[in-house]
Amino acid sequence: MPMLNLIQHHPAEGPGAIAEWARARGITLNVFRADLGQLPPVSAAPAILLGGPYESNAGPTWLEAERQWLAGSLNQDAPVFAICLGAQLLALSLGGNVRRMARPETGWTTVTFADGQTLKVLEWHEDAIDLPTEAQLLASSDVCEQQMYRVGATRVGLQFHPEWNAESVAMLNEHFAEESPLPRGSEDSAAYATVFGWLQETLDQWWAARTAV
Repeated sequence: MPMLNLIQHHPAEGPGAIAEWARARGITLNVFRADLGQLPPVSAAPAILLGGPYESNAGPTWLEAERQWLAGSLNQDAPVFAICLGAQLLALSLGGNVRRMARPETGWTTVTFADGQTLKVLEWHEDAIDLPTEAQLLASSDVCEQQMYRVGATRVGLQFHPEWNAESVAMLNEHFAEESPLPRGSEDSAAYATVFGWLQETLDQWWAARTAV
């Protein structure tokens, strides 16, 4: 059975819909809590990096250990699919920059892809990415241009959160209480389903690309 490492940064931000995708495809998801000092060995193994409420170029001391781990794994050509904080860490490792936005981007947001298609997604971030030189911009929103990028076939970064399903959002709302800007209630079930369909297709393409290079 194939294995996939997943790096989690916060107790309330787990794999969400990614776990459902992995189960359906017979992939064993190995979850590492970087905030608890857990990281896999540096290797060429594929990895998914999740988000978290930390500064990608500063933050707690364990983030420096993760930055070093990520740099070493990228040097060994590890495929990486990175979300929010993860996408910022990936960009920094590849020569990009991360900066504070004029205002946060939160809640349901429409992103527009390079082919003109749009998708309603969930956001919660205060920072934006200046892309690495070799990156291809794949999606933007009105507030943040750098919503999705790719460097080669196997390094993908997303500023939005397609892994957040209704259960994920309920957990985040419970943990962050009034601080959370995320929706409450179940009226967004159709939107979650649409995003999950997009996530499955996008992860399938990334997962297939790891053996094609």
